[in-house]
Amino acid sequence: MIQLPNENFRIEIADEQSRQFDHQRLVSAVELILTDYGIQIAEISIAIVDDPAIRELNRTYLNHDYETDVISFLLDYAPDREFLAGQLIVSTDTASRVALELGIPLDHELLLYVVHGTLHLVGLDDTAPELAQEMRTAEQEYLTRLGVDYHWPDAGEST
Repeated sequence: MIQLPNENFRIEIADEQSRQFDHQRLVSAVELILTDYGIQIAEISIAIVDDPAIRELNRTYLNHDYETDVISFLLDYAPDREFLAGQLIVSTDTASRVALELGIPLDHELLLYVVHGTLHLVGLDDTAPELAQEMRTAEQEYLTRLGVDYHWPDAGEST
């Protein structure tokens, strides 16, 4: 387990797969989003897993029997205390497949998944078209701020 805490945020990464990527960049993305949304204290765990593991979690907790890119669980949120606790689970198998299809680095695709999951934790949703557009706009903003020029293959497609 890799723990990269700062004063206000406890962010742990459990890397359960073999691909190499920049852990600190994922932590920086989470910190940036939490700070922008006014979260003062946070406990976030990020599990980096393969497709079989994320499929099992997706089936067990969400009743979806398929692999996915990211799952987020909001464990505690107290706006009056500006506190948030949550979990992100991301699949490097999915990220690797999509990155290869798009011709981009694995790190960029994995970063998108962490940004997307963190945005869910702070309250963004993408279940309706207008909400999905708000999510996509926020994802693009954060990826740009993190130095990633990410272009989706089609405006209506999601990774």
